[in-house]
Amino acid sequence: MRLNLQKPLIFFDLETTGTNITKDRIVELSYIKLYPDGREETKERRINPEMHIPEESTACLLYTSPSP
Repeated sequence: MRLNLQKPLIFFDLETTGTNITKDRIVELSYIKLYPDGREETKERRINPEMHIPEESTACLLYTSPSP
């Protein structure tokens, strides 16, 4: 499938320590940017949440909290 873009389009994904927006933190932000000429740009940034990552969250993430 080919997109007919006039301007760049960005898709982004957040990985978090949970779903509570007042308590939980972002641990990873990544995106893919598609340009009208077909180029793609991707970036990924991991962020230290400065809190324990609950086991329920690590079940779907590729990393865990560091050992105490």
